[in-house]
Amino acid sequence: MNGIFKALLLTASLPLADGAQAEPTDAMKLLMDFNDGKEAPTWFAVNDGVMGGLSMGDGVVKDGSLVFAGTLSLENNGGFSSVRTEGSYNFEGKSFILMRVMGDGRTYQLRLATDARYQGSKISYAADFTTEVGKWTEVKIPLDAFLPGWRGRKLDGPPLELSEVEEIGILIGDKKTEPFALKVDWIKVG
Repeated sequence: MNGIFKALLLTASLPLADGAQAEPTDAMKLLMDFNDGKEAPTWFAVNDGVMGGLSMGDGVVKDGSLVFAGTLSLENNGGFSSVRTEGSYNFEGKSFILMRVMGDGRTYQLRLATDARYQGSKISYAADFTTEVGKWTEVKIPLDAFLPGWRGRKLDGPPLELSEVEEIGILIGDKKTEPFALKVDWIKVG
């Protein structure tokens, strides 16, 4: 997989890759449920315009889902769009994040951030996941799959401090200059 960790796509009734069954949904901690827009956290966009790019994307809670949609552009050295939410999350003792998503067949990144810095800027810990066109799927991402990076550059460390997560985000940067759309129904940790 060219050194890039791909998340496992699951449905609640399918076995995991090693033959184990997915944990019952009610045994997991619900982080975010987008059915009630008033209870859902606020998401804000960070696109490649911060470095001169022209990609457009945003995240809004609509019809019970977080909808992350836009168009990527490679003009002016651009090529990414992201949405993020801030909070205080403790994943200590947990082993994975599970999300119910409907996508467009493209690859996205789930990103976590703590107060860790590199050259004065926040380090993002990222893991890729793939989507299926127009189909709700459950994406399970092991917490040990999140690798540190800074502005698109892979770092050797520091390790992700699971008890100090203060930002959760979703990013697309697959170099395809076309519209993208991802819906997230809920996010859980187990």
